[in-house]
Amino acid sequence: MTVRLTWVQPEDLVGHELRQASQDGRDAGDAARRWYAAGGAPAPERAGASEPSAPRRLRALAGQILDELASLESPLAGDEPTGLSAIRAACPRWPAPRGRPVSFGPDRLHAAWLGRAVGCLLGKPVEKLPLEGIRALARATGNWPLTTWFTARGLPAELAAAHPWNRRSAPTSLAENIDGMPEDDDLNHPLLTVLLLQRHGRGFSTSDLARLWLDELPAGRVFTAERVAYRNLLDGIEPPDTARHRNPFREWIGAQIRADVHGWTHPGDPGAAAEQAHRDAVLTHTANGVYGAMFTAAALAEAAGGETDVHGCLAAGLRVVPPRSRYAHAVRLGIRAARAEADFDTVVDRLHDTYGSTHHWVHVLPNAALLAAALTHADGDFGRSISCAVSGGWDTDSNGATAGSLAGLLAGRAAALPAHWTAPLKNRLATSVPGFGSIGFDTLAELTYQEVRRP
Repeated sequence: MTVRLTWVQPEDLVGHELRQASQDGRDAGDAARRWYAAGGAPAPERAGASEPSAPRRLRALAGQILDELASLESPLAGDEPTGLSAIRAACPRWPAPRGRPVSFGPDRLHAAWLGRAVGCLLGKPVEKLPLEGIRALARATGNWPLTTWFTARGLPAELAAAHPWNRRSAPTSLAENIDGMPEDDDLNHPLLTVLLLQRHGRGFSTSDLARLWLDELPAGRVFTAERVAYRNLLDGIEPPDTARHRNPFREWIGAQIRADVHGWTHPGDPGAAAEQAHRDAVLTHTANGVYGAMFTAAALAEAAGGETDVHGCLAAGLRVVPPRSRYAHAVRLGIRAARAEADFDTVVDRLHDTYGSTHHWVHVLPNAALLAAALTHADGDFGRSISCAVSGGWDTDSNGATAGSLAGLLAGRAAALPAHWTAPLKNRLATSVPGFGSIGFDTLAELTYQEVRRP
């Protein structure tokens, strides 16, 4: 039996890098011609590995082409820097910390942790499904627009066969079988951030995070850019080169899902939250991939600081993103689309028309546009925020998690979140991160609050 490792086989990375080059404006025509003439295949659309494994000559060519493409300079690089000083120089409205004291306690963090978990869990069974499949499954059970968990009860057999639930998640994330919060990378990474702060404080380095991953994070629990960076670390490559070496996923969503704790622990200081998220993100990502983490951290810090208007939080997030970048454009597009159209399905269709044929479903740009649209449309309502984020497709569990995190903070306390969303979680989180197995969200809130109060 051949072991096919997802997200790291060179022959599976070339197609993704060719697509990223096209999006960056790099001329990859010659590389593409040589790749396909030699029998190379496009990138797998949904899975992380193709079948069967490539012959040695093709794998060798894949590595050569990946290195060639990495040497091509993007004409967009001037508007999309990765270094923090250049990012700050490009952001004329970089936010200053609030001058007045911020009232912030563990109950708001409890709501944020719960909100993140609920949104993630709602999206888990339909992750990787196409938009039409998500809509069909929900409509067939009378749950469209989404107002509650997905279910297989009453689902016609032919529809279940046409759009099968996510294989790994369905046993733990449908309404009939939820029993606590199952493990997910969207929760593992915030747990690791708490551990990072406990060990190194807010002055942690990117190398501190890398060592933490190698010590505490199983390689099989990371995906896309994180898995490539993990492999690069094992090959002796130092950060931040871990984000660039043969990593076509460096502008995907992975850094954005790691940003929440950076925001939660900087109430009222979006700029500092974004800077901390940047140190985390550059282990695995560049440019727009890094902006996703910075935007999310800043928006959450604004909410943690007492901002009660979701639109103000999104505006704070945009102030730490270079305004001429594609990430800023995606967020502004999502906000405009949601403001212009009352029907959210129409908003989603517009975003899919814009990004669906050009970007992978885990790329940060379509997901940023969808997240911004969902939060704008929901206007701070918790249930609508997570439901809109998940109903738009693409990276459903990650978008649901981030939307739930921000909407949970805006709700202000755990008891303000609807019980039909929070009760099935039973205040219990499963994880492979050492020291956190079966931990309660209330306990996590207390642990996180200790990091807020740390000098």
